[in-house]
Amino acid sequence: MKKPVLYTEAAYVLGMVGLSFSVALMTRADFGVSMVVAPAYLLYLKLNPLWPFFTFGMAEYTLQAILLLFTALAVKKFRPYFLFSFVTAVLYGFLLDGWMKLVQSFPADSFALRILWYVLGILLGAVSIACFFKTYIAPEAYELLVKELALKLEKPTHRVKTVYDCVSCVVAVLMSFAFFGLWRFEGVKLGTVICAMVNGFLIGRCTDFLERRFVWKDALPWRKYFS
Repeated sequence: MKKPVLYTEAAYVLGMVGLSFSVALMTRADFGVSMVVAPAYLLYLKLNPLWPFFTFGMAEYTLQAILLLFTALAVKKFRPYFLFSFVTAVLYGFLLDGWMKLVQSFPADSFALRILWYVLGILLGAVSIACFFKTYIAPEAYELLVKELALKLEKPTHRVKTVYDCVSCVVAVLMSFAFFGLWRFEGVKLGTVICAMVNGFLIGRCTDFLERRFVWKDALPWRKYFS
């Protein structure tokens, strides 16, 4: 049976929309956001009361700009398409702020509903990141760093992702202590730890599923600009 075609440019859009929505869902669940976005979320929690205009999305692309510089240092070269990764981060930030407003209308007054939003958020996030790994268009700085390190170290992407997630989790815990006091876990909770442990595995399974089910093709001749 012939596999359906999924264009890599569509994977970029699906990844962007899906990932921003998944973060908003996990925020609504309030079991702890994913370890990757936890540092940005903590920055938002700290600065928003002082500067109300400073949104979660703004915190995201601010930290991602710093992460892009780290990526260039880690791979010991700067590629022009790294700059487009920042464009992706800004677009993602605007989408995230929009989803954050929308999910406030989602009911979350029971433990079961919170579990539902959390599980949907984790699963949607894994699928979205797997989509990002299938596109040539520069993803967010988080995924870009994982992609570049996996290529440099010649390691499976999902394994590098697992290590990166665990490091992000530790950084977020330290930020929570520094911002809100020792043993105060703001935004970093049991759900964050669970996500850190299973996210790499879920992304690996989602990537395998997408590779088995679809034929990946470019709809536009833009790949040369991102290599």
